[in-house]
Amino acid sequence: MDEALLAAFRRTDYRVRLAEGGWASIRIDQPLPPRLLSRLDGRPWAFITAWNPRSERVPRGRNRQAQHRLLAALRELGGGIAIHPALGVAEDGQWREPSLFVVGADTAHVDPLARQFGQHAYVYGTATSPARLRRLDEA
Repeated sequence: MDEALLAAFRRTDYRVRLAEGGWASIRIDQPLPPRLLSRLDGRPWAFITAWNPRSERVPRGRNRQAQHRLLAALRELGGGIAIHPALGVAEDGQWREPSLFVVGADTAHVDPLARQFGQHAYVYGTATSPARLRRLDEA
């Protein structure tokens, strides 16, 4: 992953849609907002998308199909995993990627899915850690 792409990941606002309305924002290297911490019950979490594999823009229809396949694959994991709608938003607002905030899936479950859907990286963590960028070229 080149430095420009890494910087873009770090500047992104990772937003999770809250059931009661509004959004909670995740930022890399920052602790999770309290409104998200209360939903974890100590479990690991990940913020992932299937949009724009290999960081290349593809047509909306293909992105939507891939996102539906990712959602289905996450649901197949079972085991009490909770999936919440989310949105990755560029700092400058130039792009948005529908995403998923997944509670209860660790890197052993998420890494293969991120690779399957052509992602360079995803954001992950636990209740006790700051949000981290999981680079698949280093995993």
